[in-house]
Amino acid sequence: MSIRLYVGNLPKELDRDELAALFTAEVGELTSTKVVTDRKTGKCRGFGFVTVETDEQADQVIAKLNGHMFKDSALKIEKALPKSKETTSNPGTSNNAPRRGNGNKSKSHSYTQAEAAQPDPRWADELEKLKEMLFAQTQS
Repeated sequence: MSIRLYVGNLPKELDRDELAALFTAEVGELTSTKVVTDRKTGKCRGFGFVTVETDEQADQVIAKLNGHMFKDSALKIEKALPKSKETTSNPGTSNNAPRRGNGNKSKSHSYTQAEAAQPDPRWADELEKLKEMLFAQTQS
């Protein structure tokens, strides 16, 4: 089963071959690489995806390259969230709801108080560390 990894904090001047070269030099064989580019400028939007063969290989990539400096940018690598066909975070929407970018600007998402109070789970650990550092500073 292949594992898709999100690679964030990529420099604007990057192409797919450079990303593949970085990962193959560090890890070995890759299944695929993708750099997400802006439609108008053709430049990297700052993130991409790399697919590896196994879960163990994905963990090795994250351990080796997460925080690695690449062209003056510290890479952010994590397992990509699976694509979903239906939005689970907003149970009030239906499958035939309009998608973003179709010109219907009247639709907006209103967050409940519970949703607004919860941090993004991908950053919860980092947020907790920051809170502890702030608490330690205020105590001294």
